[in-house]
Amino acid sequence: MKRYEKFADAIAELIRTGVLMADARVPSVRHASQHYGVSPSTVFQAYYLLERQGLIHARPRSGYFVNPLASRPFTDPPVVAAPAESTPVDVSELVFSILDSMKNPQTVAFGSAFPHPTLFPLQRLARSLASTSRDMDPTLTVTDLSPGNPALRRQVALRYRLAGLDMPMEELLITNGALEALNLCLQAVTEPGDLVAIEAPAFYACLQVLERLKLKAVEIPVHPRDGIDLQVLAEQLQRLPIKACWSMTNFQNPLGASQSEAHKQALVALLHQHQVPLIEDDVYAELYYGPHAPKPAKAFDRHGLVMHCGSFAKSLAPGYRVGWVAAGRYAQKVERLKLMTSLCASMPAQAAIADYLEHGSYDRHLRKLRQALAQQQRSMLAAVAKYFPASTRVSRPNGGYFLWLQLPDAVDSLVLFRLAMELGISIAPGPIFSPTRRFAQCVRLNYGKPWDQVSERAMATLGRLIDQFGA
Repeated sequence: MKRYEKFADAIAELIRTGVLMADARVPSVRHASQHYGVSPSTVFQAYYLLERQGLIHARPRSGYFVNPLASRPFTDPPVVAAPAESTPVDVSELVFSILDSMKNPQTVAFGSAFPHPTLFPLQRLARSLASTSRDMDPTLTVTDLSPGNPALRRQVALRYRLAGLDMPMEELLITNGALEALNLCLQAVTEPGDLVAIEAPAFYACLQVLERLKLKAVEIPVHPRDGIDLQVLAEQLQRLPIKACWSMTNFQNPLGASQSEAHKQALVALLHQHQVPLIEDDVYAELYYGPHAPKPAKAFDRHGLVMHCGSFAKSLAPGYRVGWVAAGRYAQKVERLKLMTSLCASMPAQAAIADYLEHGSYDRHLRKLRQALAQQQRSMLAAVAKYFPASTRVSRPNGGYFLWLQLPDAVDSLVLFRLAMELGISIAPGPIFSPTRRFAQCVRLNYGKPWDQVSERAMATLGRLIDQFGA
């Protein structure tokens, strides 16, 4: 990355985090040059880049000023009514109908749940896959069933250690993606009819897992900045026989919320008090934009109650379907459930990822990926400010690749979804993120694809469609 690009990123981060607010004056060229130790030409190049990105604008003889990234950022939780005793889950038909409509490759995939495949080192992974498949010992197809490839488990344990956690390999199980890990965890601690505390809004796959296992949901509001509401959770744990809690602690899908370390520690302590296991869905953990990786709630678990689930699908290898779980006191039960269902994850895929992690410059790839996603977020936020109604509220996550928008009250996001699809644009409407079909005025937008003119035109089209609801 060039020096002016690094400086531009530093100013963009000040804007994204609200240190430099809308209409605030950006440091003058002279001040920035002296304060940051860069040349005036570097500052000018950085400011020209930020102008092209839609983050700042020049005023004659006055300097540069911050554009509004979003008209009204979230400062309060989305409105969620008082939780019911529990809710049977029945969302799959709605979710499937929406997912089916997104399969056209020509569709602008703002409604997708995945980052764009061009962001990943797929050719380098293919070389690892070819070499490890060629050299694989045939006996491993029997000896390396669950818990999985030892080399890969060592690499995962090393990633935990780099994050400050000593994770015994005996606790790690390789799975067919994080979704299987999450399914197995729920099966290990619940029976049909049991109550599970989930987030509101929640990722729709969570709802589908509960539906398949015939479990009932207890919705707990999520603050767009702080994460799951601990006070409401404490009240519900006191009132109801909740058997498990499912939470995305970092860059929650769809809101983008991340819990502070103190919040995670309090969450783990609260659940330990009630002896309720935490199923920690942490698939976006590597996609942070700041200088330091966020710790998982698992880091504060002293009693084996946290089952930490991760995946390489969002950070390295989409389509390889390789995830894992550090299952704590439930490790043996989860492994036996794995053996009873799918035996093991793909052995060639496991070996390929283990080889890449050891030899393929994973951390360098992650740095490039994070920079790309942060830039794409800035582009989408700028487009929201430019094309959407002034009353639109939007999240500003510090990781992941989703924005959560609350649109004007007149907007029905399911109707907006159908109108947008007719024009080749997908969105994820709010009702698919709740078992009670809430969040009718909300949408989730994916900025995981490199920004281009197609993306920009699609956002302008969405803005015009939203305006029609108020006409």
